Amino acid sequence: MHLSKIGEAGSAERGDILVTVTPAQEAGIQVELTGKPVILKQFGRQIKELIAETAAKSGVQHALISAKDGGALDCTIKARVRAAIQRAV
Repeated sequence: MHLSKIGEAGSAERGDILVTVTPAQEAGIQVELTGKPVILKQFGRQIKELIAETAAKSGVQHALISAKDGGALDCTIKARVRAAIQRAV
């Protein structure tokens, strides 16, 4: 899937995640994650993997994905990533 513009979904509020998908020239999916250090220390790796996996399953090959986590559940993270990708197409 080819991304042509920047797509964004979600919010930075508690219990949600703000996901921004940007087309990238470099091969692969790069994930930048910010949020509360306590959450990132415990779940950061898992959240990054979930974001990258969801993007790959959506057919994305080249993207920079920035996410600001507010304690979102896995199902919310997947939904926000998919919505941001659709908005970037």
